[in-house]
Amino acid sequence: MDGIAWAQSAMVAARTRLDIATGNLANVSTNGFARLVARGSLTARGVVIRSRAQLGHGGLRPTGRAYDLAIVGDGSFRVRDGSGRIVRTRNGAFERDVRGHLHDDAGRVLLGAHGALHVPDGASFDAGGRLMLHGAPIGRIPLPRGSSVRAGFIETANVNAIGEMVDVLAAERSYESAEKVMSAIDGTRQKAANDVARLK
Repeated sequence: MDGIAWAQSAMVAARTRLDIATGNLANVSTNGFARLVARGSLTARGVVIRSRAQLGHGGLRPTGRAYDLAIVGDGSFRVRDGSGRIVRTRNGAFERDVRGHLHDDAGRVLLGAHGALHVPDGASFDAGGRLMLHGAPIGRIPLPRGSSVRAGFIETANVNAIGEMVDVLAAERSYESAEKVMSAIDGTRQKAANDVARLK
């Protein structure tokens, strides 16, 4: 790769870092959001940025609502949308509908070990993710070993807004630096071409 190609790859990488940081900032108030971390590497194609979810979870915020659920430890809630697609989420803000199902703000239904959970009046979740009614289990949320559920709590995003702003500024400066390098290389090439033309 020549100098301009390297500088161009650095600009693309800086833009990717900027997109990741601004995406994290946009989700600072999203329940259960996992911050994305940018990781850079040098390849034959220049600088490449990849992202991955940061390990570790957000803090717990009490809501006092019986069907707001937070997972302590690893794991996630399985929810099913209207088209039947099943996805996993750490956002445990659920509401009980008239049919006794719990759904999130996108209308997706919470699934238990054997399909959609039916939550009768008076039922509650214990720390093991079991749905209890009059002291007897009637369903459960599957959890990895060592994890538990806290009812009446929501997991917040594991995003530090100040840290993300620092990343935004760093990415912008990296982009500007790479842009200046590319302009300087281009200017040097044009000058060399003009000098050769004059000599001829």
